[in-house]
Parts: sequence; C-alpha cells; structure tokens
Amino acid sequence: MSKIYGYVRVSSIDQNEDRQMIEMQRVGVSESNIFIDKQSGKNFDRPNYKRLVRRLKEGDLLYILSIDRLGRNYEEIQNQWRVLTKEKGIDIVVIDMPLLDTRQGKDLMGTFIADLVLQILSFVAQSEREKIKERQEQGIAAAKARGVRFGRPEKEVPADFAQLVKAWEKKNLPLPELLQKCDMSEATFYRKERISL
Repeated sequence: MSKIYGYVRVSSIDQNEDRQMIEMQRVGVSESNIFIDKQSGKNFDRPNYKRLVRRLKEGDLLYILSIDRLGRNYEEIQNQWRVLTKEKGIDIVVIDMPLLDTRQGKDLMGTFIADLVLQILSFVAQSEREKIKERQEQGIAAAKARGVRFGRPEKEVPADFAQLVKAWEKKNLPLPELLQKCDMSEATFYRKERISL
C-alpha cells in the first residue's frame, strides 16, 4: 500500500520549520512520515533526506512546500527529481506550485509543462543561493573594511611567556605544567612559541 511522506528542510539549526510542518499536517502527512533536515540545500548529502529516499517505494507520494526546500543546486534538483519520479516511481507534490504535481497531467503535454516549470524553479533556487553567498561575501568584506575581526579572539600570552618557553626548552618545565600556566592548548602553544622566536 502506498504511503504519504513529507520532506522539510531549513538551512540551519536555529531556523524554524513550523511553517513547513503546518503545511505538511494540512495536506495530511502524519508526523511520523515527515523527514526534517536542518542544513544547507547546496547538495543532497543530508542524513534525513537519504533516510527518506531509502524508505520511498513505488506509488508513494512525497510533499515538499517549495522546490528550494528540496535543494538549491540546479543540476542536483533535476537529478533528484528524475531519481524520485522515474527510478523510484513516486509522485511529488510541490505545495506552493500546483503545476509541480506529478499526479496531474501524466500525458506528454503535462510532463513537458511540469519539466519546464521544474527547470525554471530549480534555476531560480540556485540563483538565489548564489545571490545569498554573494551578499554574504560582500557583507564580510564590508565588515573587514570597518575593522571587524572574525573568528575566535586571539589568545593572549602571559607576560612571562618568553621565560616559560626558555624553562621548557631547558627541560626545567614539563609541557603539561607549561600549558596549564599559559592556559592554552598544545597547538596554540606551539603556534605562539614559533611567533615569539
């Protein structure tokens, strides 16, 4: 017997999937058949998406809210759509785009229209991803120009760092004790020690 599934994706852990979950419940997908990933749509290397694909059987129905929730890579969206509809033999419904409902128009014209819409929407999804990345890079460049520093704050060395290093080099101070006095990891110590030379 065929089953109904839903796929929900948000780009990061702190994003909220409630809107997508409400839509899944509205169309009748049981919560136990909804697969959620909280990561980028740049590729399909997502654990719950993979679990979903393994579970899908011929005749099943998959709901997604919008094509960009499936992914944001033009070629990979096209490929996954083909895998799901042709190889797996399932139907897909894109909730916010009624033209992308593989249950409708299984004739040549319906298939042509659905393929055309899919190509346009997957192109738009990838374009949006590239624009997001470009805006992010511009924002980082602008912040750096203003003097904003990214990453962890630089670890300060103690005032007596040079003396501690000399004691360690002369084997008068064991490394674990030195690291404790400096309050730093071994990797940080070696990096700072090279700089101080």
